[in-house]
Amino acid sequence: MPADAKDCKENDGKGARYFGNAHAGGAICNSACPLMFAGGIRRVVGQWAFLGVHQITTTYIRTKLQYRTTYRVVGGKKKILSKKIVGRKNAGSYKTYEMSKSVEKRLAAYLNEMGVGQAVLETMKNTPASSIQQLAPYDMLQAKLVTSLDAVDLLTAPTLCNTDPVAANCREIPAPAGDVVAYAKPAPAAPVEPETGQRADVGDMRFVLVRGRSFLCDPNCPEWISAEGTISAQTPERLRQLLDTIGDRRLPVVINSPGGDVLGALAAGKLIRERKLDVAVARTDFIGCEPDKADCTAEDGVHVGLTIDASGACGAACPIMLAGGVRRLVGPRAQLTVHSIGLEQRVKTYLRDMAVGSGLLVAMRSVPASRHRQLEPEMMLKVGLTTGLGSADEFTGPTTCKSQPMPENCRVVSTSEVQAEAPVKL
Repeated sequence: MPADAKDCKENDGKGARYFGNAHAGGAICNSACPLMFAGGIRRVVGQWAFLGVHQITTTYIRTKLQYRTTYRVVGGKKKILSKKIVGRKNAGSYKTYEMSKSVEKRLAAYLNEMGVGQAVLETMKNTPASSIQQLAPYDMLQAKLVTSLDAVDLLTAPTLCNTDPVAANCREIPAPAGDVVAYAKPAPAAPVEPETGQRADVGDMRFVLVRGRSFLCDPNCPEWISAEGTISAQTPERLRQLLDTIGDRRLPVVINSPGGDVLGALAAGKLIRERKLDVAVARTDFIGCEPDKADCTAEDGVHVGLTIDASGACGAACPIMLAGGVRRLVGPRAQLTVHSIGLEQRVKTYLRDMAVGSGLLVAMRSVPASRHRQLEPEMMLKVGLTTGLGSADEFTGPTTCKSQPMPENCRVVSTSEVQAEAPVKL
């Protein structure tokens, strides 16, 4: 319910005036709004919100004033004693759609003070006042209008208050009077062992061959390997068995995992590097049926699906497996978290072999195994865990196979195959 709705009441008694969720979809920041936005310390827009700029419109209003003046004559000259406005009349107005030099100078100084590049001001000047120029995420990052490619989740995600240290905007909401709240006493810290446990609702990692489907790519759509679930000691062998079925083809691995066995992640990462595969974090959404269902069959062993960056997660031991990729991508809406996982010397040697900086191990070491820390895109890029700021769409997007040369994970469909799959015309 909107805060200004008639029946909406504040919740001051519960520790917060209102309760709600922040959604990027449909959110806009246009015209003068980006100037206010530029004042933030951390500024995020994401790919689902809309930020646009245009030329400034200045309205000039003419006013006709009537004065009553009192004066006296001294030595033959008038000496004004008082001057008072006694009448005011609108004399019309006019607008200008070009930024004046004085306004441009003030805006340039403001943006410079906020650390924003002048490219934003140039875009404003070059866009008619009757239009809106949407700024692309990477353009905003390059101009430093945004401080990262994250979305609003960076500042409002429920998991923020589970991190160490706790985010500054987290607040404990007191329980209503009469309710009993139980707090568990922290157990004594135990030595960190290799992580082998797994969540009850997440099974062992499965590997599935997937082919995209979209009117933007048919008939030549990208293919990839979906890696979903908890990493176990059997994960490397399962991946090897699947790779043996595709021969020399180099398909990207799209991973979505809460973590799992460290030794299994190390071995899987080495296998990925051995086969020179790319890796991205995202969830694969299957079209038609789930591969683990008994009645779900795939044509030629390849299921149909698409990748969803926003639902992708890679935690605990998963970043170790990710580090094996030749190209490694974690989109701004995917989530990657780290914490201490043990086997530090082996992990350190492995990361060095994968050309990943020691900063990743430092970040992992700084967080107890009972907690997790979410890494921002710039941080992942800085420590060398990712090789770019892109997302899984670079490997699996519907336009992937339109680039030249065509990526290796694009299977060219022959004319006969297209005709065989086309519906019969009556």
